[in-house]
Amino acid sequence: MTNHVDIGLLRKYDRPGPRYTSYPTAPVWTEEFGEKEAREELLRSNNATPPRDLSLYFHIPFCESLCYFCGCSTIITRDKAKAEEYNDFLAREMGVIAPLTDKNRKVVQLHLGGGTPSSLTSSQTRKLFRNIDQHFTVDYKGGEISVEIDPRESSSDYLETLKSVGVNRISMGVQDFDPAVQTAVHRIQPLELTERVFRKCRELSFHSINIDLIYGLPFQTVEGFSKTLDQIVALSPDRIAVFNYAHVPWLKKHMVLIRESTLPPPDVKFALISLIGEKLGKAGYRFIGMDHFAKPDDELFRAQIDKTLYRNFQGYTTKKNADLLGMGVTAISMLNEAYWQNVKALPDYAARTLSGRIGAFRGFRLSKDDRMRREIISRIMCDLEIDRKNVLAPYGESFDDYFAREVGVLEEFVSDGLIEIAPDKILITSLGRIFLRNIAMVFDAYLKEAPKGPLFSRTL
Repeated sequence: MTNHVDIGLLRKYDRPGPRYTSYPTAPVWTEEFGEKEAREELLRSNNATPPRDLSLYFHIPFCESLCYFCGCSTIITRDKAKAEEYNDFLAREMGVIAPLTDKNRKVVQLHLGGGTPSSLTSSQTRKLFRNIDQHFTVDYKGGEISVEIDPRESSSDYLETLKSVGVNRISMGVQDFDPAVQTAVHRIQPLELTERVFRKCRELSFHSINIDLIYGLPFQTVEGFSKTLDQIVALSPDRIAVFNYAHVPWLKKHMVLIRESTLPPPDVKFALISLIGEKLGKAGYRFIGMDHFAKPDDELFRAQIDKTLYRNFQGYTTKKNADLLGMGVTAISMLNEAYWQNVKALPDYAARTLSGRIGAFRGFRLSKDDRMRREIISRIMCDLEIDRKNVLAPYGESFDDYFAREVGVLEEFVSDGLIEIAPDKILITSLGRIFLRNIAMVFDAYLKEAPKGPLFSRTL
């Protein structure tokens, strides 16, 4: 990743755009795809050739306090009885989903996200995993079993519980250690607390630890975030994700609590982008894709080199050939040819699970064109290149013929030094890695048809 970025180029491409955790993106999905269609797709997925493994995602929405920057679906409560009841809802949903999937399909990826999964007590966590094991065949030996934790809610007993139930990967939120930033976003998390939890995770020998940071938060400065990066590098996590803060108060009403006047101006934000690449690069981390860095011996970096890296709603993964089944309120499922999302309100989700129904309230069935464009966007995001000769071979199409118009549009990116077009490949340059979302947008057939009004955060 380049260490210097021309501010004029950054301003040119700083526009609203999708993050492409899916294609087509969620605003295109429709409520015409519901429970009936989800059942049909689940049954059909069992007959895929070659057979596809499973990835499970469980959305735990509870948090004890509200972080003003948060874009997730959360429920603020300290009442553990709510989590106990929710655990029962998840068990009921598994009881509906599991019979629709072939028992021989192994779960090679299991992820607890939120909200804050560490809002569950140790006993509630053990109960959740017992229920999972009752309904699915989890590959604990070779699979990726990960949990997002909030260090402020992660006791030693809780971390030991995660280890005992088979969790092998931890992802913890930090965002920024600057006290002024923490106060502004309503998340007080001292370095000493994070260090203590991190050391405990290392002591328990989790296979991998990821730390999440955010740039673009209120009152952030280059000097302050540089110090945070140094402190994170000193911890030496296996992976570091540095997300661009998405200020979308029209979607997340609580974000009005962050005054726009306190956000870093464009020149500071763009300086932060250069700082991140420089600091992490010098520390030995490799750029994996949008927002993500990993050590050279990490399987994500090896997968990128081997061209087997993939991206889904859980971020970057090595489990490309797995159907993602999301459970819990707002959870998203991602099959090879369809997506759907569960209902967003907890009372609606509870009613559905109690009546033995799937939670899907909107979704999308992909056409051949959708799947080809998804593949191109995935290769941009994961491989940082497009193999023009072979990328569409599984679909019986020629890239140069099918995407002739898009290749023409890319000439502007060539002029700006963001990509190089060779006879057999389209290569993302070191500078172009900052603009992955913009490059991917060229292949998005739905952007012009998107509903009116603000939908996406800015790309930079």
